Amino acid sequence: MTGAIVMTVGAAHLSGAADPAGRAVTVALLADGLPVASRQFVDQDEGALEAALRQAIDAYALVVVLAGAGGAAGEIVRRTLARVTATRLVLNERLLHALAEVFRREDRAMPRRAERLGLLPQGATLWTVPSGEPGWLLETAGAGIVVLPARDSALRELLDRHLLPYARERFRSKDAVLVRTLRAVGVAAAEIEERLASFLGHEGEAAVTCMPVDDEVWVRIRARAPSLALATDLLARVEAEVAARLGPDRYGSDADTLERVVGSLLLDRGLTLSVAESCTGGLLGHRITNVPGSSAYFERGVMVYSNRAKQELLGVPESVLRAHGAVSAQCAEAMARGISVLAGTACGLAVTGIAGPEGGSAAKPVGTVFVGLTVAGETGARRFRFAGDRESVKWQSSQMALDMLRRALLARTRS
Repeated sequence: MTGAIVMTVGAAHLSGAADPAGRAVTVALLADGLPVASRQFVDQDEGALEAALRQAIDAYALVVVLAGAGGAAGEIVRRTLARVTATRLVLNERLLHALAEVFRREDRAMPRRAERLGLLPQGATLWTVPSGEPGWLLETAGAGIVVLPARDSALRELLDRHLLPYARERFRSKDAVLVRTLRAVGVAAAEIEERLASFLGHEGEAAVTCMPVDDEVWVRIRARAPSLALATDLLARVEAEVAARLGPDRYGSDADTLERVVGSLLLDRGLTLSVAESCTGGLLGHRITNVPGSSAYFERGVMVYSNRAKQELLGVPESVLRAHGAVSAQCAEAMARGISVLAGTACGLAVTGIAGPEGGSAAKPVGTVFVGLTVAGETGARRFRFAGDRESVKWQSSQMALDMLRRALLARTRS
């Protein structure tokens, strides 16, 4: 058995909801150089879960199950795992105490079924963190089964304190292994693979792989050597070559995010930013302000979905809207200029488009998005055509808007 599987239990896939916890676990394992072979959704049904778990335990060395311990999904997971592994459910006082503490901090009463919430398969190891709901580990002859809360603020801490160290140990080799993940944006995976063709497909001392992740391309370098010093030197040499081939399409590495890199560039150049959003519904501003310290460079953002809002708040000329429409390069440029003037910022970023699933036309089909950008008085716009559902179009729009700003800032000298 090799590799890991990340399994989310619930009905998120039926409702079309996102799975941020599953993504966070997958990304953390991959970024750490640990092999995630599959990601799976399973209905909140004992029969379906039992079949999925039996198959996963036979096929993978690490099975990560995401389900809240305090909810129905958590109870189903505990019962099903006990049956699959032929173990008894027993009361775990530490788990019960930890859950009681979570309820106390949230100012909620413990439910009457409290003791059922504290049951775990016999032999399970509890993984506690100070900030929230615990996770736990159950080992079989061939697999390690980890159960983590699907919606909990403690997930990141559980990953860092427990899951990643455990996974590293489980997949450990005698050699020193170092991993670096280079992140690229604004370029197709096929093009990156063509640039790196001489590196790909070779499982020698330095293995290079490409992974499309959320409209980015991640290039993972895994350097293996008999000592840490040799692995460090090997990683540095290969990384330099790979980075040179990625060029400006590479925006960062490892835990970097596009919004964090953009924020650093703004700070470095002493520039401030404001945004105007007409199809991303605040997603662009949300991503920017998710970075700690973003108030040092982010001044304000507005959502302007109607033509009246674009005119009244941003000064978009009525003549532009009549001649070109709200979804146009001319409107995107006017929005970017308008928010920059309104906020008094050197940079203005604007998005306008058709996120769907309705509202498209032959000339401007669903997925058509224009991004406008003003930097120190210079204004331009780009047209994009994105595929996917509404959520996907909004995410891709925010990606390309941030990337346009990133590239423009890189072209400017530091202040």
